[in-house]
Formats: sequence, C-alpha cells, structure tokens
Amino acid sequence: MSITRSVVRGCGSYLPARTLTNHELAGMVDTSDEWIVQRTGIRERHIAAAGEYTSDMAVHAAQGALAAAGLAPQDIDLIVLATATPDNTFPASAVAVQAKLGITSGAAFDLQAVCSGFVFALSTADSMLRAGDFKRALVIGSETFSRILDWKDRTTCVIFGDGAGAVVLEAQPQSGTKADRGVLGAKLRSDGRYKDKLYVDGGPSTTGTAGYLRMEGKEVFRHAVGMMTGAITDVLDATGTTAAEIDWFVPHQANQRIIDGCAHKLGVPSEKVISTVARHGNTSAASIPLALDTAVADGRIKPGDLVMIEAMGGGFTWGAALIRW
Repeated sequence: MSITRSVVRGCGSYLPARTLTNHELAGMVDTSDEWIVQRTGIRERHIAAAGEYTSDMAVHAAQGALAAAGLAPQDIDLIVLATATPDNTFPASAVAVQAKLGITSGAAFDLQAVCSGFVFALSTADSMLRAGDFKRALVIGSETFSRILDWKDRTTCVIFGDGAGAVVLEAQPQSGTKADRGVLGAKLRSDGRYKDKLYVDGGPSTTGTAGYLRMEGKEVFRHAVGMMTGAITDVLDATGTTAAEIDWFVPHQANQRIIDGCAHKLGVPSEKVISTVARHGNTSAASIPLALDTAVADGRIKPGDLVMIEAMGGGFTWGAALIRW
C-alpha cells in the first residue's frame, strides 16, 4: 500500500558571526566558565548583530537547505517558521522570509511553541503535506533570544544564544512501513499549568513591551527528562520501533545534563547522541535543526538513518518525532 510521507530533501543552518564565550560573560555578571560548564555544558554561544533579525537568519538557513536539496525557492509552496522571537508582533516573520526568498505563491506562517517549536512545526508541515495541500515545505527554527534576555540575570543570560536551522520536506509516495524515508511519526504535548516556570514577562496585551525571559531552572530540569522521554516512548510505540533501532538521537540543545538524562533513560548510548550545546548554547526552536545540519555536514547522519528528535519548551510544551533520513 502506497502512502504519502514527508521526506527530508536537505537541511541548512546559520549562526551569527559574533561568539560570546563564558569568560566574556564572567566579566558581565557574577559567574564563571567553570560554573556555567558544570551546570549546563555550554562554553560559548552566538549573538545576532545589530540590525540582524530572526527573518534574516531564517533566510540564510533556508538557502542552505534549498542548496542541499538541489531546489530553487520557487519549488517551495509552504513555509512554517518556528520562533518565539519574531521580527514584529505581526505580520508573521515567515512572510518576510517568503518575500526575501522571492516566493510569491503558497502559504507562510509562524508557529510559537518556544523550544519545542521545531518539533511542532515539523509535525504541522508533515500533516499539511500528507493531506495533499502542499508539495514542498521549508520548516525553519530561528531565534534571537539575546533580545529578550536580562543580561543581569546570570541564571538565564548564560544559557541562550541566537541562530537558525531549516529543513526542506517533500511529499513523496512510500510503501507504508517503518522502512520508509520521511517523518514516520510525531507526538505533541502541552500543559499550561507550568506556564510560570518558563516565560517572558511581557507581551502586547499585558505590558505592551517585549519583556524578558524568566525561568525556574530547577523546576524545568525536574520535569524535562520525564516529559520528553514519555513523548519519545509514545512515538516509538506508535511506529513499532524500539530505542535500540535509533541511529541518532538529536535532542533539543537546552542543557547537557538534560540531554544525558534523556539518553540514559531511553538506553541510547552516548555515541548515538548529537550534542552541539557546548558551542551553540540553547537556541530554542533553532537548536534541533542546527544540530541536524551539523551532524549531516560532518557525515554522521546519512540517508536511511533513523533519527529521533525531541524538545521541551515554555508552556510547558514538549514533543518528539521519528524521521527516516
């Protein structure tokens, strides 16, 4: 039986030129390289330049994904941009990306699920492609979190960075088995009772300002491993797959201890885990596609590999997806 799957044709990424190291941060707030590395695994992060916007970084990542796919912008008829840091309150930054790429047909919209945004965006685009409404999609995660950080708060400003990543998905007929290429399954979750654990203290309808990121780090850590591994288990069960069959585990790059905790609970060996958090920091919705592109570029992820992605973000939102590359 033939079914439609959303197959990854290519991926791309972008990081701003400026690198901010832990040693530099130690001169800005009461912290140290040792303190940051011990608690997060982060050594440096990238910071967007003045006048460099979320849509600009998204365009760079999208161009890389299109080049890898051997496609032109006009081949795309859907753009789903995951971001919590849009250029403007409206319109969606996705339409800015669409215009900058020279695309004048199809649809483009933003999706906001914070750090889980890329998983949510991938699942959304997958559903729309499988429904037959679109043929090819750019799924992008792009964030300028440096613009919503309180640079006096050492518990948050040391964690986050800026960047973008993208994949091109194409609707293709497949056999309908777990040997298929493409998105094999996804599970999305949210629980608004935890909203105050990770949030921004501003917004158009409340303060009229963008606000700053606030986080109860210990509470986020306490829930993260259980929630994310639960979603992963649901995806594995739904696709008839075991953790042992996963070739690469590509988690949201939030914190090395959370990454290690999830891998350990699932029984995934460290050599199968893609971790870029040390060099990128937490880039929210951009972190998974940045890590994917890193692992494709260095030859680890290859066609036919089984890749599990997962994330958790403010809300709380969380989810996982299984992809045959």
